Amino acid sequence: MTLDLAHYPLLSLASHPEQLRELSQDQLAEFSDELRQYLLASVSKSSGHFASGLGTVELTVALHYVYDTPFDRLIWDVGHQAYPHKILTGRRDRMTTIRKKNGLHPFPWPPESEYDTFAVGHSSTSISAALGMAIAAEKENLGRKVVAVIGDGAMTAGMAFEAMNHAGDINKDMLVVLNDNEMSISENVGALNSHLARLLTGNFFNSIRDGGKKLLSNVPPIKEFASRAEEHIKGMVVPGTIFEELGFHYIGPIDGHNVSAMVDTLRNMRKRSGPQILHVVTKKGKGYESAEKDPIKFHAVPKFDPKDQKLPASSSTKPTYSKIFGDWLCDMAAEDDKLVAITPAMREGSGMVRFSQEYPDKYIDVAIAEQHSVTLAAGLAREGMNAIVAIYSTFLQRAYDQLIHDVALQNLPILFAIDRAGIVGADGPTHQGAYDLSFLRCVPNMIIMTPSGENECRQMLYTGHKLNQPAAVRYPRGSGYGQPLISDMTEIEIGKALLLRSGKKVAILNFGTLLPFAQQVADDSDYGLVDMRFVKPLDEEMLTQLAGDYDLFVTLEDNALMGGAGSAVGEYISQNQLSVKLLSIGLPDQFIMQGTQEEMYTELGLNAEGIQRKIDEFKV
Repeated sequence: MTLDLAHYPLLSLASHPEQLRELSQDQLAEFSDELRQYLLASVSKSSGHFASGLGTVELTVALHYVYDTPFDRLIWDVGHQAYPHKILTGRRDRMTTIRKKNGLHPFPWPPESEYDTFAVGHSSTSISAALGMAIAAEKENLGRKVVAVIGDGAMTAGMAFEAMNHAGDINKDMLVVLNDNEMSISENVGALNSHLARLLTGNFFNSIRDGGKKLLSNVPPIKEFASRAEEHIKGMVVPGTIFEELGFHYIGPIDGHNVSAMVDTLRNMRKRSGPQILHVVTKKGKGYESAEKDPIKFHAVPKFDPKDQKLPASSSTKPTYSKIFGDWLCDMAAEDDKLVAITPAMREGSGMVRFSQEYPDKYIDVAIAEQHSVTLAAGLAREGMNAIVAIYSTFLQRAYDQLIHDVALQNLPILFAIDRAGIVGADGPTHQGAYDLSFLRCVPNMIIMTPSGENECRQMLYTGHKLNQPAAVRYPRGSGYGQPLISDMTEIEIGKALLLRSGKKVAILNFGTLLPFAQQVADDSDYGLVDMRFVKPLDEEMLTQLAGDYDLFVTLEDNALMGGAGSAVGEYISQNQLSVKLLSIGLPDQFIMQGTQEEMYTELGLNAEGIQRKIDEFKV
């Protein structure tokens, strides 16, 4: 499905940045308006990330207009805001396929385009990558420029400041664009700052600035006075002191929706050497009223009618696992005075909105700082608080050392509520929760639970919270299969599996929410079925008993096969010399691309048909 370019006369002239640069600067404002409308039209038909891209239209146009991409390197942080970039770099006609199976990748992806210089999806990596490219560019000596675009949210992560500290120290030629969409900017302030930015990046000012520094460098009293005066003036006029202290030449803030002013500023900055930072202020959701008013709700959207100014209601009547966690958290907070729940900037995604409103004193959002969230929980636990870390599986990877060193080593009673475990769908390989069972299972003191349904998830959260050691409950994105919820909370016996049905020859050992598929196969073929529930510790008594009754164990998990639950069962069989064969079904040793959960289950053989086929092939 492609959009009629007759409605976008200027945009139709530029499917690549080389063509964009043939336009006059006076045409860029109109071009940006058409690009924004095209983005609105395409995302409303395809679904995808929305508000972030609307806010970076003018910035994207200005960067590609001034910089010689792809020779000059442009790195986007996270990549939610890169849809306009994709439209401008040869992928305009495929935008309606974004996030779909075999369609455009949801984030910048080098195999897809030479303009995507670095694969992203997680936050706060852009400055480090840009610095590496800047060092390489200096060695090449071809005049290549490097630009990193990072949002104010991503700047809350320590990695961004580690990179800036290093970049300022070694004084490499690079530009960091700080896209600040939290501040408002009025027209007069925007115009004033745009004028100052053009002035402060011009040759005249910088020759005086640099020459003056050299002249005064050998006069200590004057040098100290000048430095202090500059620091105080900057502190009063612009929020750039911290960046200057890190060794960056700071310009801004300027209006990120004034494309012509940004072009002038970027042209001047492109001529300069050394580390620079340009602070631009944008509005998330710019140009679409509902997205401007509620950018969080419109961050990622399903298909919708742009004329309605609202998103369609969900058709599912079953609660999501995120909601189950959020409701349990509120119930638990009502009876536990020492409960504290922590999120690294994922309040909405982790189902914590209601909790944050009803129990603000028990709620902590640390921003995009996964490492800090885990060690913060460890500090709370050391002082007797009952800490809970609500985190996506793919983001917990970023705090692995803290989990081992600060939590497990001290055997602290922290509950990890791991959302988005397993196949997540359209966000693709950067967000698939494929590895948590594998990387958690090898850590001493960890209890690992895999609920198969909604009520089991609720009871396991309660069980993990009551334990006097680290525990993890991992659950997927989306809704359950309709398991009735019981309001009362009961601790589950640790390491105890449930035999759901007896059968002949084959026993399916299910770990997690693929249970409905396993149930269908077991019922159709008269196999035994066990809800294992715990990956660590395993129900060894159950495994030993089943090994005497069945010829084949089939483990089923929504996790990487290498090191996962199936590996745990295999290790037990080998160590105890049990006379039973083993077939492990799970995620293969490859990165799983985007597609709906159902599509990926089918492709990977994790649905009922795939499970039965693999069992039949194995038995042959």
